[in-house]
Amino acid sequence: MDVSYRQIKAFVEVAKSSTFAEAAVNLHLTQPALSSAIKKMEEQLGGKLFQRNTRNVSLTPEGEVLFPNALRLLHDWDNTFSDIQNLFAMAKGQLTICAMPSFAESHLPNILSVFHQRIPNVNLRIVDVVMEQVIHEVTTGRSEIGFSFEPEHKDGLVFKSLFADEFVVVTNKAQSAHLGDKLHWQDCLKLPLVMMNRGSAVRHWTQSKLAQYGELNIIAETGQLSTLGKLILNGLGISIMPAICKAQMEGLGLVTKEISDMPLVKNIGIIRNARKGLSLPAQSMWDMAVAHYE
Repeated sequence: MDVSYRQIKAFVEVAKSSTFAEAAVNLHLTQPALSSAIKKMEEQLGGKLFQRNTRNVSLTPEGEVLFPNALRLLHDWDNTFSDIQNLFAMAKGQLTICAMPSFAESHLPNILSVFHQRIPNVNLRIVDVVMEQVIHEVTTGRSEIGFSFEPEHKDGLVFKSLFADEFVVVTNKAQSAHLGDKLHWQDCLKLPLVMMNRGSAVRHWTQSKLAQYGELNIIAETGQLSTLGKLILNGLGISIMPAICKAQMEGLGLVTKEISDMPLVKNIGIIRNARKGLSLPAQSMWDMAVAHYE
């Protein structure tokens, strides 16, 4: 069956009018054209929708059943295409992005503020998860874009570097006094270490770097950098963290120190799925973020 939008609209207008002539005027059609459209629709459905006489037109029982459903179809049709037009025009919509907690806390609010000022009617959904989950969210299409360290394997991803992050040593005040001001990698092995869980990129990078200078004494590990900060604060050990966490750690009362020899530097940037195009809001977010750091 191939009942068209025009036929449904014609049916609804006739049902709301007292005569075909009135409906034809409202639809900007000739009366013969309107009558032909209704007749064809009745033939496709297999029965009469209207009772006609010389004075007026009224719905048959079958037409009465069809009328509310036809109204709903028109409403859904109009809303669907209006929503798509609004999305293309970025008049409204939703954008899901993901970011590492350290980036979400420090850098992301400013980016989102600028985005919201320019495109106020796009609702933002922010997923703050560890780097590995950011990559998974973008790869699976659950988030359009993500903010992360540069992945070692970029299969299916596009990565654009925004800035370089130099890792720092994080200690409590007592540990800081013990280590002194100018640190080398071997100095970090003088005290116990607390680190991210095995399997995380941050753990791999920091452990591999430290292992070049001696044996590591790792006494605790966790999945969140914020939890590492609490462990350090309570004296369990020191840690090596991205500098992006510096403000957060110092806010806990901890001390951050640069490493003077061969610092560990990793790029932080924005990623998207290479196999999918970006929506207009996502492309705008991407362009704004890149411009912000350039």
